[in-house]
Formats: sequence, structure tokens, C-alpha cells
Amino acid sequence: MILKKSVLIIDDDTRNIFALRLALKARGYVAVSALSATEGLHMLADRDDIRVVLMDMMMPEMDGYEALRMIASNPALYNDTPVVSVTAQAMSGDREKCLEAGAKGYVSKPVDIDKLIAVIEKVS
Repeated sequence: MILKKSVLIIDDDTRNIFALRLALKARGYVAVSALSATEGLHMLADRDDIRVVLMDMMMPEMDGYEALRMIASNPALYNDTPVVSVTAQAMSGDREKCLEAGAKGYVSKPVDIDKLIAVIEKVS
């Protein structure tokens, strides 16, 4: 069964994942998560039910920017799934940097859930 509102959260902080999962569940979404970009990319490649990815941009080993480049370089492998940057980087120019890297949307932390849902609905 393909779930219409499946979201993949890629974040190295379990507290962020927990909070996002609860908020998304309350809005009718099903969320799965990965604690690293590498794990998230594997999940995205292996599953066809994910409709949007929420990507933390600052993670150890592989950051969100590198993960976005990998997704963009092989859209067929990653089902051309849109990515929303969810990041604490909220300085001038950070939004543009995320969008230039391939994100379809941008939400800064702390996350305003209403804004996040609006971005998810827009890009998916």
C-alpha cells in the first residue's frame, strides 16, 4: 500500500525527529526517519512511498548539501522526490544557498509547523 502523505525526516538529532514526527502525525502524515544522510539516501532509493524529504543541512559525515547534490545527480534512483531544507541556518543568504543546492523548500528551526505543512503541500 502506498501512503499518500509519507515523509522522510533526515536529521542527526533524535529530539528533532521526535518533535517533527509528532507534529506530522497530528496533521495526518506518516513519517519515517534516518539519523544520517547516508541512511536517508538508502531509504529514499529503496522506498517508493516517500513523497517528500525533510533534510537537516548540518550533519556529520555527509551534510545536507552533499546529499542534495547526490539526489539531483540521480533523480531516477531517488524517485525525483522533493526535498525541504529544515535547518538552524537562518542567516541572510542561507535560504538561497539551500534552494541553489537543489532543495524545493526551506524552513528554519525552530520549526513553525504551519509553515512547514504549507511548504510540504506546495512541493509534494
